[in-house]
Amino acid sequence: MIRTNDEANNGHLRNNRFFKKADYWYYSTREGFNIGPFDSHSKAESGASEFIDFVMHADNDTLQTLQRYGDSAAA
Repeated sequence: MIRTNDEANNGHLRNNRFFKKADYWYYSTREGFNIGPFDSHSKAESGASEFIDFVMHADNDTLQTLQRYGDSAAA
């Protein structure tokens, strides 16, 4: 299930969502996606903030599609 409140409302991102692999930074979403590569940790943080903003403002059909994609990728 996509949750649209925790991180955005707290004003911070969880540090354990970020990781470095082969000189590039990535972040993991709650839905199980690894997003990247980014050239720096700060760019990965910006990307994660943009993703949270996207989820917060997405319509229900878009959120359901994202959830289905995440479920099938995790299978």
